[in-house]
Amino acid sequence: MIFFEGSNINKKPMNEFIIAILVTATAFLSSAFIFPIALRFAIQHDIVDSPNVRKLQRRPIPVFGGVAVYVGVLAGIIVLNLFISNMFLFWGAVAMFFMLIIGVWDDRKDVSPFLRLFLEISIVYSFIVLTNVYINDFHGLWGIHEIKPALGIPLSIFVGVGIINAINLMDGVDGYSSGYGIMTCGWFALAFFNVGNFVLECMMLLAIGALLPFFMHNVFGAKSKMFIGDGGTLMLGTLLTVMVFYSMWNGGKMCALERKGISVIAFLLAIGCVPIFDTLRVMISRMLRGSSPFHPDKTHLHHLFVDLGFSHLGAALFILFANFMVVVMFLLICQVGTSLETQTYAVLSMGVLITTVFYKFMRYHQNAGPVDEEGYPQGSKIWHLMCKVGKWTHREDRKYWRVLKQLMDGPMMGKKMT
Repeated sequence: MIFFEGSNINKKPMNEFIIAILVTATAFLSSAFIFPIALRFAIQHDIVDSPNVRKLQRRPIPVFGGVAVYVGVLAGIIVLNLFISNMFLFWGAVAMFFMLIIGVWDDRKDVSPFLRLFLEISIVYSFIVLTNVYINDFHGLWGIHEIKPALGIPLSIFVGVGIINAINLMDGVDGYSSGYGIMTCGWFALAFFNVGNFVLECMMLLAIGALLPFFMHNVFGAKSKMFIGDGGTLMLGTLLTVMVFYSMWNGGKMCALERKGISVIAFLLAIGCVPIFDTLRVMISRMLRGSSPFHPDKTHLHHLFVDLGFSHLGAALFILFANFMVVVMFLLICQVGTSLETQTYAVLSMGVLITTVFYKFMRYHQNAGPVDEEGYPQGSKIWHLMCKVGKWTHREDRKYWRVLKQLMDGPMMGKKMT
């Protein structure tokens, strides 16, 4: 049974600006309000991420941030639906909720990768059945437009689960996954504004509002620091999957970009550049070594920057800036009238350059240069130059950092967090 018809997803209400501000503010305030409650609950029930040889933190950190973000998103959706009734967002929120539960369960009990994969596939497929929104239009790339459900539905499940797990694997340094979510929702909001889809534009804005309080506590908090957890990253990945499905669905408005000579697929690849290509590189490398593609290690791009001595925020911002520039370069390429295929190949090349060529180049220089007394290489001049850049990113002693830390850990957090 299909509970969603595409007729109402593109409706425009009056006073759009006021509604957009209202839902974004609602999401922000709800997320900020629930954050200390979620933090205390996590501490009281020992929902924490403990240090080990693979992880970067030195003490147990509460891992319940996804709940605060979801409450903000849900509050924003409820307010938005007071003005525009939309079942697409309803089922998206339901899918995000179940993915949040799976992630919290995994944070607590370490769910088997294969069971989690099965549950992820089930949720993505259920969303497709309930909404009839999935990848069924290539928007002219390689001359392909509408594709049949026999191909579109399996492709959608593969892409959706891939996005969800790519976002999940980003959660390695403070501010990375939430910062990426804020940036990506911003790009989606601009795209939906450009094609005149006010509902999904608001959805992306309220998601930004819900993510901001968590981002600030995650980066600048000490006593109030909390990780977003698997629950948060799986939920965020589900949100972005829903947006990708809509963007490549023939009932949406994204065909307007095609008419302007912009490849929708290239745009989606550009905003998802780092998580997509970094995940592919890591998983392929693991399989080539004879390991499971799901076996955790320290070969992601953010691990490279940590090895270079970057702060968590420095590593996150450096990688996010690279992803941001891929989108900017893609938009510039579109401006000169290139074909949809050329745009796609350009984005693919930039993705490989950033996540594979750069990674291999820096690892090579890490193992180059003179050796010490025990025969270990000390790194080349290029490696040490990047290490100097990494050292510069440590700004915790700056006045603005101390002010933000006091604000995040201040009276609004309630009683002392220990």
